[in-house]
Amino acid sequence: MISFWWLLKKVKFWHVKPEVRILGVDDGPFDPEYRGRIPLVGVVMRGGRWIDGVISTYIERDGTDVTERLSEAITKSRHRGQLRIVMTDGITFAGFNVLDVRRLYRETGIPVIVISRERPNMRDIKKALSHIRGWKSRWETIRGMGRLYPVEIRGRTVYMQIEGIREDDARRAVRLSATRSTVPEPLRVAHLIATAIVRGESYGRV
Repeated sequence: MISFWWLLKKVKFWHVKPEVRILGVDDGPFDPEYRGRIPLVGVVMRGGRWIDGVISTYIERDGTDVTERLSEAITKSRHRGQLRIVMTDGITFAGFNVLDVRRLYRETGIPVIVISRERPNMRDIKKALSHIRGWKSRWETIRGMGRLYPVEIRGRTVYMQIEGIREDDARRAVRLSATRSTVPEPLRVAHLIATAIVRGESYGRV
């Protein structure tokens, strides 16, 4: 029997409009020696122009709880019914707390776009990951992410991986939400807020 999620992934049910609700997700910074919980922030934006809300939770440094915590935060949010896309800054948070994108999509029903500012070096990722306990299952999650798509924004290239959304819709969502820089605005604002939670002030590359 063909699953509902497979059909949802293959069929184009909606058009990406300029005010599509996007949840941009990023984590807070941390010192190399820090071991503990790190904030994970989600910013709800209409396209890349208006902020509708903010959600937050905490995840463990190099833990395995990011998928569960993010799924729970989305499901319980009052914004849940309006969200059309979850957009994340990479697939690893709080060090090597690896997001299972397929599980997140399965549990929330919301398409996911993973953004990478540089082309991931899989050899370096595997080498760094191998020092973490239980690294093999995390590596398999990363490897299972699927194709990497380049997206040109203002003459620069970022990369995306997708789940539950067509490539053309994902490209449109990334481009229309990148209103201030080559970084989609929901991710840029999520980074600012997460940094401020940890440091008391936002700063650094956004």
